[in-house]
Amino acid sequence: MKKIKIIFITIILSFYCLNQSYSKPVPESFADLAEKLMPSVVNISTSTTVVTKSNPFPFQLPPGSPLEDMFKGNPEERQSAALGSGFIIDEKGIVITNNHVIQDADDIIVRVNGDQEFQAKVLGADPLMDIAVLQLETDEKFIPVSFGDSDKARIGDWVIAIGNPFGLGGTVTAGIISARNRSIGLSRYEDFIQTDASINSGNSGGPLFDMEGNVIGINTAILGRNGSIGIGFSIPSNSAQIVIKQLIEFGETKRGWLGVRIQDVTKEIAEVEKLDKPRGALVASVAENSPSKKAGIKDGDIILEFNGERINQMKELPAIVARTQVGKNVEVKIWRDKKEIIKNVILGRLETSEDFKVSEKQKTPNITDQIEDLKITVRSLNKEDIKNRKLPNQTTGLVITGIQNNSPLAGSIEVNSVIVEAQKERIKTIDDLKKITKQVLNSNQKTILLAIYNNQNQRRYIGIKLD
Repeated sequence: MKKIKIIFITIILSFYCLNQSYSKPVPESFADLAEKLMPSVVNISTSTTVVTKSNPFPFQLPPGSPLEDMFKGNPEERQSAALGSGFIIDEKGIVITNNHVIQDADDIIVRVNGDQEFQAKVLGADPLMDIAVLQLETDEKFIPVSFGDSDKARIGDWVIAIGNPFGLGGTVTAGIISARNRSIGLSRYEDFIQTDASINSGNSGGPLFDMEGNVIGINTAILGRNGSIGIGFSIPSNSAQIVIKQLIEFGETKRGWLGVRIQDVTKEIAEVEKLDKPRGALVASVAENSPSKKAGIKDGDIILEFNGERINQMKELPAIVARTQVGKNVEVKIWRDKKEIIKNVILGRLETSEDFKVSEKQKTPNITDQIEDLKITVRSLNKEDIKNRKLPNQTTGLVITGIQNNSPLAGSIEVNSVIVEAQKERIKTIDDLKKITKQVLNSNQKTILLAIYNNQNQRRYIGIKLD
């Protein structure tokens, strides 16, 4: 019996020790850490001049109308303001924030310690990863923070976010890392850290800290459109540092370029190609005069490894290529004719490639369509709209281009308003709105709840009774 007790106690102690080795103590308070970090987190306010043309008519002229030139309204200028957050990484006043916080700003004011204000200039900005580097125009010395290793951050680790939500000034929120390697369709290079630390409008560009006080992420997006719902996203520090270093050194990015268009390797494709499982990136096409073309990579090849890094999913390849040095001779392992072969590629630079120039010139076509049940015409919201109207970076929706006199929306909503939600569902395409409108008409209530941005770019909910 005594021997059984000893064995039982030994097992219990083993489980206890194992549990202790995998867990970290819950912090009693974040106060000391927050107090130490607050002086390095800044509030950013910007002003931008927006030029609009007034319409002399009580109705909207159709696009391309011959009367447009004859009756053009006088240009009107107005000042648009935006708020964001940032953090200091050098005692000389180098500040990191999101690109969308300062994009096209005429004036940038950075507030440090809640009461000191400084003008700032942009050293460099990268729209593709949504990062900007600012320099405070002063000789004062500041307290910087350091970057941590975001690759070591684990799901469940404690984190704190400090920023300027709703313009309230230095605000601290705490939570955990909820997920890693998230992609939500906001930018070309996405590998977000997801956190449940409250992040709201105005937190953009602020830091996400680990419990050592190191920056492991740059807060850049929220999923809740009306505020934080416990799902926020941060750019990992390891990816951000590469871009930041280039922006400080060159004022621009220098990303590696392979010159291939790729797609996922499906289970069916893996079976046909006799690959052990779906992995890698399938080359759909190879650009002319690209590094891949010169190296002998062909359409239909499957890239399994790049520069010694295994490619498990297609989406991993662009980020790995982008952070690789331009001009480097890279070994690429590919799957062709049911066997592995090696190709050596000398990487080009993305920003000077024809692929990049073409994609930069492409704009969303302003195709209009009619929502017959609402008796309105609409077109998709594009990046230029978001920029000009200073809407949140992740906004999707439809711009109203025309309203018929007998429309149920007439008198309640103006032309050029943006419909972003219907029945509390996010609107991404014209078909989304058509589908929801049909559902409402087939219901007993027949009232549709729309969320819009009006012509003053104010977000409002409007209930419309449909006949």
